[in-house]
Amino acid sequence: MTPFYNSQHSPVGAFASFTLGFKGASGGLGVELAGPACQNVYIGAESADRPGHFSALPFYKDVLDHRVETEPTAQDVWGDSDKQSGVQQELSSQEGCIDDGQTVKIVPFADGEITRRTTPARDVWRCGDLEFKIYTPFPSVPDMALEAEFMSVDPTITKDVLIPAVFVELTLDNSANKSPRKAFFGYEGNDPYNAMRRIDTVKTGGIKNTNVKGVAQGGITGIFTDDADAVCALAFSADELLADDIADRLPFGLGTTGLLVMTAKPREQRTWRFAVCFYRAGVVTTGVEAVYMYTRHFGNIEEAACYALKNFERYKAAAAEFDSMIAQRRLSAERMFMLSQAVKSYYGSTQLLFDSKAGLPLWIVNEGAYRMMNTLDLAVDQVFFEMLKNPWTVRSVLDQYADGYSYFDEVKNGRGERFPGGISFAHDMGVANAFSAPGRSAYELSGRSGCYSYMSQEQLVNWILCAGIYWEGARDDAWLKSRRQVIEQCFISMLNRDSAIAAVRDGIMDLDSCKTGGGAEITTYDNVDTALGRARRSGYLAVKCWAAYLALYKMLGALGTCNAAEMAADQAEKCADTIMKYRRNDGTIPALLEEDNAAVTLSAVEGLVYPVVMGLFEDMAMAEKYCGFIGALKKHFEAALADGCKFSDGAWKMSKTSDNSWLSKTFLCQFIAEKIFKFPPDTEADKAHASWLLDPDNAFQAFSDQMRAGKICGSAYYPRGVTSILWMG
Repeated sequence: MTPFYNSQHSPVGAFASFTLGFKGASGGLGVELAGPACQNVYIGAESADRPGHFSALPFYKDVLDHRVETEPTAQDVWGDSDKQSGVQQELSSQEGCIDDGQTVKIVPFADGEITRRTTPARDVWRCGDLEFKIYTPFPSVPDMALEAEFMSVDPTITKDVLIPAVFVELTLDNSANKSPRKAFFGYEGNDPYNAMRRIDTVKTGGIKNTNVKGVAQGGITGIFTDDADAVCALAFSADELLADDIADRLPFGLGTTGLLVMTAKPREQRTWRFAVCFYRAGVVTTGVEAVYMYTRHFGNIEEAACYALKNFERYKAAAAEFDSMIAQRRLSAERMFMLSQAVKSYYGSTQLLFDSKAGLPLWIVNEGAYRMMNTLDLAVDQVFFEMLKNPWTVRSVLDQYADGYSYFDEVKNGRGERFPGGISFAHDMGVANAFSAPGRSAYELSGRSGCYSYMSQEQLVNWILCAGIYWEGARDDAWLKSRRQVIEQCFISMLNRDSAIAAVRDGIMDLDSCKTGGGAEITTYDNVDTALGRARRSGYLAVKCWAAYLALYKMLGALGTCNAAEMAADQAEKCADTIMKYRRNDGTIPALLEEDNAAVTLSAVEGLVYPVVMGLFEDMAMAEKYCGFIGALKKHFEAALADGCKFSDGAWKMSKTSDNSWLSKTFLCQFIAEKIFKFPPDTEADKAHASWLLDPDNAFQAFSDQMRAGKICGSAYYPRGVTSILWMG
């Protein structure tokens, strides 16, 4: 397996990433970005047998250009504007006047020298006698609604979790050599609004800390160490900083590249520790003015670095503990790789904010490269991972939607007649740190029948399913009671979207939201094909409606509204019966529950996961009632896989009529196939899916979800792959 694929290494809730792994200037340190920072990252050491010659991991531009860049001109530093200041013009006219001293050239390690091992919380590179390790511990986040209580008892509880840093070790084994050797770690900044800077002494809480030093881009990103002998400096290129004596360069502030240079003594194996830190101060959002929660514990990036380095060993142990928990399930190499990539990319999209005006924590999962905030049709798939790690975050998202991003609509039939609708929820809460107006998303538009239309039925179902899984998993009866009105409104809305006439309801969505204008509702599969993209009488959405009615049955029953609970159970039964009526002779169920619809989708079975995770079929009467229905879905799934829902390489495809397939949804279907239908794991499919993520056309974006016949076509740098956590169930 190639070692050259990007992985995100991210603190919890910082919407930041140290991305590394794809060749060239393809990674780096980024905050709130839609993809990798695309910076030169320098990690390497001096040759053991050729003093003054340096090798590095291949994460800088020269690796791909096959040439050594000349020193940047002033125009490279300041831009091409004709309106340069006098100082800038003078620098430009004196281009090349800096004496480089000794000529040094960094060359990449040969591909064959490099090995890599990726686990969910660690990433280990080895090249000869050099080892580079990244640790991302992913601690569980305590319930932020109780933060005041935690702070009064032990403020380190939340401070520990919210540290905006990842942890790095660089080891150089010089034990076989009689001469000292240098090692280095650094990056070239590319933020035009913040200069690179050298930090020689950190001041925190009014006290100088001479042990911590580093290089940083403004106050936003930086690499820090507590090694007393490390030298931190800036230059136009990394080559300059590896000359014999760089003492005269230490005051230089125009350099765009910062390195930490360390020295291993003769006959010494040496390990250096680093904190790769991120920090965004002040209000970072609009619409709702919020700050990063970590700023309540750390005053700046230097304070975060000091705390990270002081507690380095504890965080390193936490990373090992998380990996141990995963390793106990003995996943195959392919599944371990995909889960590792997915978990890392999920955390790279997370954002824990604090709304100081409302006094509330806000948990956000940004939608990868799209950066839409808390997209509800991702939340319903990420819920399984979040219930394992941080159940309160599910409640946070549910509450944010109920209080700020719900709306009431009317519904319409094909003739345009209008009927009462009910509550539903926006597709998302905004985009790129800009919260949308209450009840609105950044995505949905009127008058459309494809991408960017409304998903009123889909999002209604998603909120119900998330609510059911949260309540059942967290045993949070107090929350359920506090949301009684919303849950009852959801049930009425479900009925109204079936039919305005009770006697003709069949459990299936037949009416579109009037918010679509002259268009029609869509599903989360907005750009796959009509078989999966259309909401009205969608087989995929019908099974999710069935699951939602069962969740409502449980929640309404727990709330003591027995009549409504029985009506919900009746609707679930009607829904299952309707789906069964459309079975074909070959066992498949059409993608759209209409006569003569020939389309087939694998995703029809998705809704099965929710009642199973909620434990609804532990009730023997319930299990017996739906035994035939589950058996029919099993037969459909088996027939669909055998007839068109596989690619030529063995990978699974969601729709027979589309090459556009999503890995996160495939992982979910694998859980259903193995845990519910009792099929053996499809190891050939796993190999194909892993190969997609390793494809050179895809590997730059870390975990990407949406592939067209194995090539990325959307959903890059994406969080939803954590459906893979279901493999552990």
